[in-house]
Amino acid sequence: MSEVTPDDARSGKRVKYTLMLLALALAGLTLIAWTQQWLTVALAAPARDELAVDGAVAAPALAALALASLALGAALAIAGIGFRYLLGILEVVLGASVALSAVLVFTDPVGAAGAAVTDATGIAGTESIAAVVDSAAVTPWPAITLVLGIATAITGIGIVVTARSWPRSSKKYSAVRLEPVATAEMPDAVDSWDDLTRGDDPTK
Repeated sequence: MSEVTPDDARSGKRVKYTLMLLALALAGLTLIAWTQQWLTVALAAPARDELAVDGAVAAPALAALALASLALGAALAIAGIGFRYLLGILEVVLGASVALSAVLVFTDPVGAAGAAVTDATGIAGTESIAAVVDSAAVTPWPAITLVLGIATAITGIGIVVTARSWPRSSKKYSAVRLEPVATAEMPDAVDSWDDLTRGDDPTK
């Protein structure tokens, strides 16, 4: 096994914190994207209303995905090498899920706006909603979210690829193992019993 040089240790530490910060930043930006307007929906006559549909309606799972990615980024700070691989794979899955949320809005904007249309008109059902929607325009936020999802997945791949080069976690996070301490001063149970039968006090 090759010896780890100080330069290697510094490089591994730099990569570790870069990927950690990147994971946290991407998760935060995804959470911001979730709060923005994703669609502008124009209703057909007689309503002729325009509805602003935000990411919370168009991609409701996005918040949970972003929060999971935030927790993952924080967990990387204390993760051992095996756990790093697991977290890296999970980050890829989270990134792919974020990207998929954006793709679904592109492929079916009317369906993504369905809950907002139902709230505004009281009309439910896929065909009924499609009939009442005149047009659905997509804002830049789904595209931004798609990019964030791809970047998150790439970050996960980076974690998996570089996990072995990261420095070890601090010892204060290591598992504590308690072991009995044997000393010459500790009385043996059999000897103590023999002393008691002779009338001696083994505690003295």
